[in-house]
Amino acid sequence: MAYDESLAERLREVTDGAPEKRMFGSVAFCVGDQIAVCVRGDGLLVRVGKDGVDEALRHPGVETAVMGDRQMLGWVTVSPEWLDEPDLRRWWQVGVDAALAARSKPAKKPRTAD
Repeated sequence: MAYDESLAERLREVTDGAPEKRMFGSVAFCVGDQIAVCVRGDGLLVRVGKDGVDEALRHPGVETAVMGDRQMLGWVTVSPEWLDEPDLRRWWQVGVDAALAARSKPAKKPRTAD
């Protein structure tokens, strides 16, 4: 699935030069080494953290993010009709806050073969 380049360009204006990664047919905007927000299709995939999902779902146009047939814990999707300028800035900030929170958690230990 290709991503909406015009939405990505609008987000670039909001992110003030945040690093980008292209992956899985989308473009991700990062804070440090953590993805904060991703333009996927014609909408936005936003990191909200596991504790932020319920609050995010109270907003119109927001759904739990799904990849394949699995829910993505700590992520939501925002429909394009709910991404005007103030909303786009707000969702970017939500993603930044969640990415910074994820970054401050200790790294998981690598799995070892038994």
